[in-house]
Amino acid sequence: MTEGWRPDRLRPCFTIIQLIDIMCLAVPGLITGISDADPLFRMGMVDFGGISREVNLGCVPEAEVGDYVIVHVGMALSVMDRESALQARDDLRKMVEESDTGRGEGASES
Repeated sequence: MTEGWRPDRLRPCFTIIQLIDIMCLAVPGLITGISDADPLFRMGMVDFGGISREVNLGCVPEAEVGDYVIVHVGMALSVMDRESALQARDDLRKMVEESDTGRGEGASES
């Protein structure tokens, strides 16, 4: 390490890259409604298996009601086919269930 190096002196872009490397989660959802406002700020209601949220659709101008989209931090990133969306949702659900089960059956906390 360089003499005088301190973590608080990191350049912002390096910090962002490090945060992105830690974890990034995008979740599939079904578009149930779209407001036809300015294309850049186009918004839609997206159902995530029973929970609906308003999502920015500016990056997916081709998206229509009934399409599945992959969403990260409130922004739809791409349109995906129904089969892939439902498989991804099922996989996420299984991971959560396995995680909850593992904690509830005598697993010790570290």
